[in-house]
Amino acid sequence: MKKIKLDILGISYSQSQSGAYALIFGEAGKKRRLPIIIGSFEAQAIAIELEKMKPSRPLTHDLFKNFATTFNISITEVIIYKFSEGIFFAKLICFDGIKEVEIDSRTSDAVAIAVRFKCPIYTYENILSAAGIVMQEGDESIETGTTKPESDTAAEGDTPDQYGQMTLKELEKKLMEAIDAEAYERASVIRDEINKRKGSK
Repeated sequence: MKKIKLDILGISYSQSQSGAYALIFGEAGKKRRLPIIIGSFEAQAIAIELEKMKPSRPLTHDLFKNFATTFNISITEVIIYKFSEGIFFAKLICFDGIKEVEIDSRTSDAVAIAVRFKCPIYTYENILSAAGIVMQEGDESIETGTTKPESDTAAEGDTPDQYGQMTLKELEKKLMEAIDAEAYERASVIRDEINKRKGSK
C-alpha cells in the first residue's frame, strides 16, 4: 500500500472538546487535512519541540530519544496505519543498523517522538479518505497555526498585555521561568513577544 507523507501544520485548541487540542496534518503538496484530537500534555510535548523550546530537564519523549540514541537506535519513520471508531493507530519504525522493528504507539506519542528524531510521518489513502478534510480556497475552518487556551497563556498575576510593557531582558527572564515551570503555553506567548521585538530592530 502506497504511503502518503504528512506535514504538521499546527496545533489548535479544540473548540469541541474541553482541555483537548487538534493536531493538524496536511497531505504534502495537496489540500487535504487530517485533524487528530490529542491531550494537553501530548500537545505540549509536540509544541515545545516544534517551537525549539529547551526545558531545564528532559521530558518523557526527550528521555526516549536520549535512550534510543545512546544504544544507536534511530526512528526512521512514523506511520499512522489505522483509523477505527474515531481512534488513530500509529507505529514507530525503528532501526539499529542491523534490523528494522515496528513498535505500536499512540499517535500523539509517535508524533512527539517523530519531531525529535526529525523523521517523516506517513499515512495511507484509506485513512485520509475516511478522516481527512479537503480544504477549499479561503476556508479557514481548520486552523493551521498554534493557538492556546486563553486561561493558560499567562501566569497568575501576568497578562499578555503586561508582556508588551516589559523590557527584553525581563521577557527573557520570564521565558526561562515559564520553561522551568513547564508552563509551555505561557512560554510560547512570551517567546512570540521576544521574537516580535527582535524582528522589529
